Amino acid sequence: MADRAVAGDKARSRQRGGRGRRRLSVDERRDELIEAALQLFSTRSPEDISIDDVAEAADASRALVYHYFGGKHELYIAALRSAAKKLSVLLEPPTEGKPLERLRISLKRYFDFVESHAAGYTALLRGGPADRSGEAGEIVDGTRQLLLDRILHSLDVAAPPPILRITLRCWMAIVETAGLDWLENRDIPRPDLERLLVDQLAVTMQTAGRHDPDTGALFDRLSQEEMSG
Repeated sequence: MADRAVAGDKARSRQRGGRGRRRLSVDERRDELIEAALQLFSTRSPEDISIDDVAEAADASRALVYHYFGGKHELYIAALRSAAKKLSVLLEPPTEGKPLERLRISLKRYFDFVESHAAGYTALLRGGPADRSGEAGEIVDGTRQLLLDRILHSLDVAAPPPILRITLRCWMAIVETAGLDWLENRDIPRPDLERLLVDQLAVTMQTAGRHDPDTGALFDRLSQEEMSG
């Protein structure tokens, strides 16, 4: 079946004319199928997308998609893992600068991913409730835990108290919503949005500090470091 799928793919390439597409390696073809799937999953629920849809979007045979992924669920998981991996690479924590400056750098890298990999970002965050269980849910939750760890690293916090943890997770939800809204509307310059989000975190932490001395002390430290030369 695999040989027939590849042969059918080559035949379609020949039918498109003399120039045709260049021959892709196994990894390149797999990545192309994943990218086509991400584009579809970013706009429609996985339940509404078929293998035929992915094959058509990638200009490939249905058999070839099955050859690489075995089925739609496997393709969906591979697509989410691909998006999550790209984001994790971009979010390697900065090692220099004040805590809030490191956070600004991380947020800029985050929005670099939002802008450059819009389909992957949207596919990660959108989908029906059923997609948040099992492997798909583990990928999304793992990505969010990675983001939380990166934020804590930027703020020089090893073990956050409960109120700070809740505050940061709430802010992360704001950032995710802002990313989706910005992709949809793009009616505010990206740097302005990034500055707004950092300011919102500062205000949120100041409020949380009234309910928790440790969070209040962290806010005071960050404020002093930000104001110092």
